[in-house]
Amino acid sequence: MSFSSGIFFPTAPKMADVWQDCMNFGISIASSARQTILEASKSKKTVMLKSSPVDLVTETDHKIEEMIISSIKEKYPTHSFIGEESVASGETCTLTDNPTWIIDPIDGTTNFVHRFPFVAISIAFAVNKQTEFGIVYSCVEDKLYTARKGKGSFCNGVQLQVSGQEDITQSLVVTEIGTQRKEDVLKTLTSNIFKLLKIPVHGIRAVGTAAVDMCLVATGGADAYYHIGMHCWDIAASAIIVTEAGGVVLDTDGGEFDLMSRKVIAASSRAVGERIAREIEAFPCERDDGKPQGVSGNVNGHPSGEK
Repeated sequence: MSFSSGIFFPTAPKMADVWQDCMNFGISIASSARQTILEASKSKKTVMLKSSPVDLVTETDHKIEEMIISSIKEKYPTHSFIGEESVASGETCTLTDNPTWIIDPIDGTTNFVHRFPFVAISIAFAVNKQTEFGIVYSCVEDKLYTARKGKGSFCNGVQLQVSGQEDITQSLVVTEIGTQRKEDVLKTLTSNIFKLLKIPVHGIRAVGTAAVDMCLVATGGADAYYHIGMHCWDIAASAIIVTEAGGVVLDTDGGEFDLMSRKVIAASSRAVGERIAREIEAFPCERDDGKPQGVSGNVNGHPSGEK
């Protein structure tokens, strides 16, 4: 321990213990939330719309987020929060140096509505705009993905490692169409898929949840994932899960990953990630923090985008 002017400051190992306690608490909350989601999946759902006719939200999304945030606030009253449904209801999406929980209560709401079996809870925790840990619970699969900065990535306790694939022509790629249905956006999205298929990559898949998509890269089950238009709560946790499994996380232009930019490539190697960046085009989308695109200074899984 150290003292300055009579004030106690925790040493680095002590602070690391505090963040581990936060992670353990986050895992326990995610486990409880999973049970609520599984029970709700059997019932009739009230479905509402957000930004478009295919951008869905249910009462369970709101219930889970309220449960997660209220539980954390009770234990850590000085911490900050960025939650998908809170932002949709008018809360600001601002990341500060304060310990911040970044929460997607149900990633894959459309899957949840249709009982398609890929639905996840995503919880990330950032301090000084850097991610300390990530938790993704794929509820129906009962797969708990976790990562702690500098400590590796795990699925149900088994350590993860990306495939290490460096040849794009030998790669399986995951992406999503998202909720945008404007003609120019759809042309860009389908053009990107066409370009990759022409390389050719081995195949392209879409699971319906960005959090699980990126975790598949961490497991080595997929070699890359890219998307434009998702939000910070979709990928904050899974970004550190990928990098701690030895992968890379980049912007879609091949530059440094910026969580607030709504553009991401996660890959088994820098070679695969950069090749995808050379092929695909991003359509314009507003940053989560409201800043002009190109203005960064936001959380990264690791500062270099690589473990």
